[in-house]
Amino acid sequence: MQDTNGCDTGDAKLTKGYRLPARYIIHTVGPVWQGGSENEEELLASCYRKALELALENGLSSIAFPNISTGVYRYPKRLAAKIAINSVSEVCAKYPELEISFYCFDEENYRIYEKLLHPD
Repeated sequence: MQDTNGCDTGDAKLTKGYRLPARYIIHTVGPVWQGGSENEEELLASCYRKALELALENGLSSIAFPNISTGVYRYPKRLAAKIAINSVSEVCAKYPELEISFYCFDEENYRIYEKLLHPD
């Protein structure tokens, strides 16, 4: 599926940060949750992988991720968090110098990430 700005679902694009406190913004289009039967897991994982590829290709040392697709796209928050953490971990195993931050929209997402990242 192609959105109106030319970025396919599961893909990512880089733009300047303009007046934001970041040099660049990496835009990605997450999947709309349709019950899990429309390749949503792979598309969501691809969002993270493609964004990280762009960061590395452009010499960026850090990247911050929101909770992709868990808002109006209704992706189950716990499943989305697992996919995000697993996708990012795979890339960071090869590039440990890359600094990753997850920014949660709400307390529920925060608790999910906290529990998955720090299970004890």
